[in-house]
Amino acid sequence: MIKKTLYITLIFLFYTVILFAKININTATKEELMTLKGIGQVKAEAIIKYREQYGGFRTIEELINVKGIGEKTIENIKKDIIIK
Repeated sequence: MIKKTLYITLIFLFYTVILFAKININTATKEELMTLKGIGQVKAEAIIKYREQYGGFRTIEELINVKGIGEKTIENIKKDIIIK
């Protein structure tokens, strides 16, 4: 019984971390970027292309330079992303 409770607790903690962890847009994979609201495959690929071309993002607001990313998208995802 204790093992089962511990197992359930660990699963809960794992998913809580995933749900509330911020995504570093300078290192995120396409799949990770696609978990952000309003970011599909095309926008995720554009973010990766931009960061490879320009050496990464220095600010969240720099996302405005990515094709297909506008102010509304930035507003929707800025609480879920970080720059490192």
